Amino acid sequence: MLEQTVLAGFGGQGVLMMGKLLASAAMDEGLYASWLPSYGPEMRGGTANCIVVVSDEEIGSPVSDACDAIVVMNQPSLEKFESKVRPDGTLIINKSIVPVETTRKDVNAHYLEADDIAEKNCDANRSANVVMLGALQSVRQILKSDSVRRAIACSFKSKGQQVIDANLAAFAAGTNALRTEPIGPTR
Repeated sequence: MLEQTVLAGFGGQGVLMMGKLLASAAMDEGLYASWLPSYGPEMRGGTANCIVVVSDEEIGSPVSDACDAIVVMNQPSLEKFESKVRPDGTLIINKSIVPVETTRKDVNAHYLEADDIAEKNCDANRSANVVMLGALQSVRQILKSDSVRRAIACSFKSKGQQVIDANLAAFAAGTNALRTEPIGPTR
């Protein structure tokens, strides 16, 4: 098993944290994980992305031209990375910020209003990244949800139980957001 995922958005959207949570959950399951961040020099508002590779064997390289899944939090990330998802791969788009749809007809595209879902379920859209992580979990199911929940609890432990609970609620909301959506190539 080898799963390559790109997570992309603006700095400050929690893209790198999403990647850390995925990698931590994979390691919790005894899998190999690679997390490769990339970000601009800006504190917030610049570009940010990371590649997470999860495997049951040692990972030779974290870089790939054809990823299994791409999660985009903003339109520039969609424009930059939609070509990097392999045919029949997964593309998850934050419809709260991205007003356009993918041009790809050979991928499984999913749209959700992550910022709105986070605002409704967690009283803050700061958890939109964890909503998107939940959506990724619901359609890819590479890791166990319990492993991701443990990674969330561990990563936010220093911020207190209220922050942990808000992020667990965001993860659950994202997981449930796409369950009723049919899975398959886009229209």
